[in-house]
Amino acid sequence: MARVARVTTREMSAKGSAPGLLDRARGALDVLYREMIKFGVVGAVAFAVDLGLANLLWHTVLEDRVTTAKIISGAVATLVAWLGNRQWTFRHRISRRVHHEVGLFFGVNAVALGISAVVLAFSHYGLGFTSTLADNIATIVGIGLGTLFRFWAYRRIVFSGESL
Repeated sequence: MARVARVTTREMSAKGSAPGLLDRARGALDVLYREMIKFGVVGAVAFAVDLGLANLLWHTVLEDRVTTAKIISGAVATLVAWLGNRQWTFRHRISRRVHHEVGLFFGVNAVALGISAVVLAFSHYGLGFTSTLADNIATIVGIGLGTLFRFWAYRRIVFSGESL
């Protein structure tokens, strides 16, 4: 009696045949997972730059111009985030021209800021939760929703080229 050889999808892929559906799904999830981790690291660095620079400016040259300091720190942090995401998180994707990509990146961040502001305004003015704790919770929820939007939009709009 002859034994029937069973060849798995992984073995077929190793032999040079077209990868199976399961292998492609695993590969896509692996890319998604790596992008999420890198996106989180870049976001944490940008957050530290934003908060650190804002505090530095508040306690030195712009101590009487709190909003101006926050705008400057936010713009610098956004630039840091763009550089990190372009050079590290999404470097494996074909990129657009730099000026187009930067415009889309800042546009996506403006929408994410709007999401965060709407959540805070809804909580504070719409629901009447006016304590500092409630405002901070609403801000965290808004940042979380904005971050989910940013990740989706970076993958689909800003760095939407095919993976290399």
